[in-house]
Amino acid sequence: MERREFPQLGETCYFEQLENGLPIFVVSKPGYTKAHACLAVSYGGMHRCFENGTRQETVAGVAHFLEHKMFEMPDGNALQQFSAAGASVNAFTAADMTAYYFTCTDRFPEHLRMLLRFVSTPYFTAESVHKEQGIIAQEIGMDDDDPDWQVYQNLLRGLYHCHPVRESILGTVESIAQITPDTLYTCHRAFYHPGNMVLCVVGDVDPHRVVSIARMVLPSEVVPTARKDYGPQEPAQAYQHEASREMEVSAPNFLLGFKASPFYAGVDGLRQTMVGSLAGELLCGRSSPLYAKLYTDGLIHKDFSVTCICYPGAAFLVAGGESPDPRRVRKAVLQEGERLSQGIDEERFRRAVKHEYGATVRSLNSFDSICVQLSRWWFSGCHYFDFTALYPTLTAAETAAFLGETVREAGSCLSMIQPKGANTL
Repeated sequence: MERREFPQLGETCYFEQLENGLPIFVVSKPGYTKAHACLAVSYGGMHRCFENGTRQETVAGVAHFLEHKMFEMPDGNALQQFSAAGASVNAFTAADMTAYYFTCTDRFPEHLRMLLRFVSTPYFTAESVHKEQGIIAQEIGMDDDDPDWQVYQNLLRGLYHCHPVRESILGTVESIAQITPDTLYTCHRAFYHPGNMVLCVVGDVDPHRVVSIARMVLPSEVVPTARKDYGPQEPAQAYQHEASREMEVSAPNFLLGFKASPFYAGVDGLRQTMVGSLAGELLCGRSSPLYAKLYTDGLIHKDFSVTCICYPGAAFLVAGGESPDPRRVRKAVLQEGERLSQGIDEERFRRAVKHEYGATVRSLNSFDSICVQLSRWWFSGCHYFDFTALYPTLTAAETAAFLGETVREAGSCLSMIQPKGANTL
């Protein structure tokens, strides 16, 4: 078993990869009562088409539907079993991954066995699938009435022409109606095997015991990983530059997105993500001059934020919140991006680096965040904790270049949710 020390973080991380391909991370937290475990699968809402001996094309919403159904076991419901044993269990589906996790204060080995068992044991019936279609249809209906969800979905549809990230992770009522038990079994066989998963554990637990349990519970055979297909090459320009919808909101809600070039995998991709986050902070983050001006002018409120998001084949810078005039905000952000692309003051850049580094380190106070980041970046091909070595090497020049390449009108979309009856012209 490999042991790595990260003195800048005060963390010790153990790693081992099983014979079946499963990577296992254990971040040791001596003296902590709470323990957290996450089993993540490199399969999410955007993985609709794949090669697994034959080409498979699935409808939108299968990954999320599968996440819901995995809790049902031949001998009962996993949620109830965890609750009865004193642990909290949950799951989420993102565009690029699905994760199942639990938190407990005792009986950790028992809970870990339960997690590994239910995620690796598919059990779907026509009756249970039909029932779940009704449940998820209600969830889709609730999200249709959620302004935050709609402004984000409209942004993705505006930015992307064909990349599957533009489709809702939940799917539509029409698409999920086409899901059958065979659909779920096919996708489980393609993606829910140890070589396409990662197990992350944080707490005062024995790493060797974790490895032993995983080796005992999970299948031993090595299964080829399905090849994911993200469709044709995505154009550099946005699909549309503005999307607007009226809903029951008191003030306009907006997201302004800028399409970036797809990021690399591995450490290079981690570095690009860090550069993107820095670029966003310098452009219109809370410590930026533009944020101060927009806030003073009443064009943004305290809910305004900016972030850089990257998935395989898709990356974008996005900022937004409430504003009485989102189009004026867009114009100001484009002008500031052009100015910063000409060069960034070195002192201001170093302050931004310290700010971003501090925020990243603080996020590691969350056991859940540690597990998700270790999982996501393992799927991308690197160890997330290596960010500590990358921050000192970032430069103002590459950040300015990122802004010049990304913050441009051609690759932008402004998504707005307007109050009903508002003049959107």
